[in-house]
Amino acid sequence: MMRGDWLDPEAGKLSLNDYAGRWIGERDLRPRSREEYERHMRLHVRDSLGTRALNSITAQHIRTWRTERLTAGIGKPTVAKTYRILRAIFTTALDDELIRRNPCRIKGAGQDVAEERPIATLDQVFAIAEKIQPRYRLLVLLATFAQLRFGELVALRRKNIDLDSMELKVRRATIELEDGTQLDGDPKSQAGKRPISLPHGLHEDIKLHVERFAQPGPDGRLFIGQQGGVPRRRNFNRIWKRALKEAGIPQEMDLHLHDLRHTGSTWSSRGGATLKELMSRIGHSSTRAAMIYQHADRERDQAIAAVLDELIASARNKTYS
Repeated sequence: MMRGDWLDPEAGKLSLNDYAGRWIGERDLRPRSREEYERHMRLHVRDSLGTRALNSITAQHIRTWRTERLTAGIGKPTVAKTYRILRAIFTTALDDELIRRNPCRIKGAGQDVAEERPIATLDQVFAIAEKIQPRYRLLVLLATFAQLRFGELVALRRKNIDLDSMELKVRRATIELEDGTQLDGDPKSQAGKRPISLPHGLHEDIKLHVERFAQPGPDGRLFIGQQGGVPRRRNFNRIWKRALKEAGIPQEMDLHLHDLRHTGSTWSSRGGATLKELMSRIGHSSTRAAMIYQHADRERDQAIAAVLDELIASARNKTYS
């Protein structure tokens, strides 16, 4: 107590479940993020670690918990996400002087490397656009050539697209909560609010779509369902899968709508877009996310090797001539 490092042992006897509930409630989180945190804790922590007192949970408990999750077949990305939440909770508990040390000390446990997602060809994108319900044709094209997320697409209004300058402005994103409630809010980050220059080749597609399917008035939604409501992800997925089948997209490709964002960003990178330009276009504030699209795929790697072959041949010709 004289040194000032005494901790009240009674304060740390609060259960992890109780403290985590309070911790989530005190965070300034978007509704979707709050639900995600609560779901991870409910499914993967509550019945295993959750009943333990905060100050009784050791590094060994965390290692055992993680091993059990992975052995049970829980995906590595899910376990990594839950581990990051736990580490953040214990970091706050440390600041609150409820524990002496953060038990989440497994090197690399919070990192997850997503599997490489498929990249559609230009022909495949237009084949899907032709086979999907006409009201969603432009949605497929904008997902690819404007690299928009589903929530950003369904939140678009007429006023967000300027056909004269061929510019689209992302200002809002629609999220869907677990109970089905749909809310329009800000994009994931401040960088998500962004202008996007559109290819002029989409001019007629946009014009026809606005005339046929968009709600009237500048605030009218660009995309609405057959019943006049905001498209829901689950309902759209059924329409999407049907379009994939009719377009002849191989089932083993496992192509998602979000992969078109990845596809368009990869094409942009191949076209010479810098890292900063990619970050601005896709609405990311971190270089880590944008660098995903600057990966070296096999086709591009072979092209680089071909250029090196030419340099080698040229050098040898000079040497032996």
